[in-house]
Amino acid sequence: MLMGSLKFHIIYSVFILILNFMFMCSVFVQAKQSNQTSNSIMFELKTKKIQSGLMTRPDNKLPFHHNVSLTVSLLVGTPPQPVSMVLDTGSELSWLHCKKTPNVDSLFEPLHSTSYHPVPCTSPVCRARTRDFTLPVSCDPRKLCHATVSYADMSSMEGTLAMDNFKMGGSSVPGVVFGCMDSGSSTSDDDSRTTGLLGMNRGSLSFVTQMNYPKFSYCISGQDSSGVLLFGEANFPWLKARSYTPLVKVSSPLPYFDQIAYSVQFEGIKVGNKLLSLPKSILQPDHTGAGQTMVDSGTQFTFLLGPAYTALKNEFLAQTRGRLMELGDPNFVFQGAMDLCYRIPLSQTFYPPLPTVTLMFQGAEMSVSAERLLYRVPGEVRGGYGVHCFTFGNSDLLGVEAYIIGHHHQQNMWMEFDLENSRVGLAEVRCDLASQRLGLGL
Repeated sequence: MLMGSLKFHIIYSVFILILNFMFMCSVFVQAKQSNQTSNSIMFELKTKKIQSGLMTRPDNKLPFHHNVSLTVSLLVGTPPQPVSMVLDTGSELSWLHCKKTPNVDSLFEPLHSTSYHPVPCTSPVCRARTRDFTLPVSCDPRKLCHATVSYADMSSMEGTLAMDNFKMGGSSVPGVVFGCMDSGSSTSDDDSRTTGLLGMNRGSLSFVTQMNYPKFSYCISGQDSSGVLLFGEANFPWLKARSYTPLVKVSSPLPYFDQIAYSVQFEGIKVGNKLLSLPKSILQPDHTGAGQTMVDSGTQFTFLLGPAYTALKNEFLAQTRGRLMELGDPNFVFQGAMDLCYRIPLSQTFYPPLPTVTLMFQGAEMSVSAERLLYRVPGEVRGGYGVHCFTFGNSDLLGVEAYIIGHHHQQNMWMEFDLENSRVGLAEVRCDLASQRLGLGL
């Protein structure tokens, strides 16, 4: 996820392989009943700055916002408390802020929930070990299961592993496992104080796994910061046929390969009509697992390994020469990895014609064009010019051994995560119109 900058690995100090039998049965039954009632559950996406109280909320639809982070509005606990959680396909454990600070939005108060249950250290949920986690389990002074999540931007959260009811649509699902975090540090005060995190990867404790849904989809609008999150089937007559790319699997654990990420096979990059000359070997994971390509809703922009990034940067510069004015400041690097920036007059409301950048995957493509290619850096003004940076960054500058496809480049794409068939589906669509057709508009 992106907590002000790039997230890559989450390290837990809790180990979970299985939940107890009754918990799994209850989640399965609730999810099955929900599927029998309706084929899908939908959530609305909106910018974090819009108050959830201003939004329509039909029985089976809840808010999903996006700006720097994609956030979902949910109800947790008994009686239900409204919370805001970052949707993160790159994380497993969901967590909420459980500070007791009054008058702060989106903080969960466990003492006010009669259905809240902390997980003791003696529970199999805490004591089980899996290859997904590498740190030994720890207990807090109250002999409760201690949870720690850490991110590549040096932010971290600590708290207690717990269970409580999560309300989705018209039904409440009991016993969802999450981290109830009460301390930590972050490089982004906004994200850390106002949101939790909804882990959506393929791990046993991810939210989508606990909900027992075989697939989910989302669609992010680039026009009005709205969109759709949907659990279940997306069979709509207006939705184009999706192109599918299979998830990459490795036969044995590798030190740098995330086994439960949505990892796809990267096959090439086109700038305009020109296919970049990139050796296949740099687009595939090596013998250590480094170099995988992950689709991550928790990261804002897209990051490429050094050789691929340099080739893309040079070709984009060549095809835009004379149309864009480079920033000319070698000391300015946006988010520590985006070093291709431009000066755009503050009075200019549109970009000149830019070449489309097409990311090519096995069986599917993602085209990035127009305003999605450049991003105005907030607060950066040079004379009468704003600073706009190329929305691809260099993974090497972050010390990240992977390609990461961020949510900025997923705008106006129907993104389907099909766990049952181990694939990711893509289809171009106007996501603002999709929201309206599904009755999710303001």
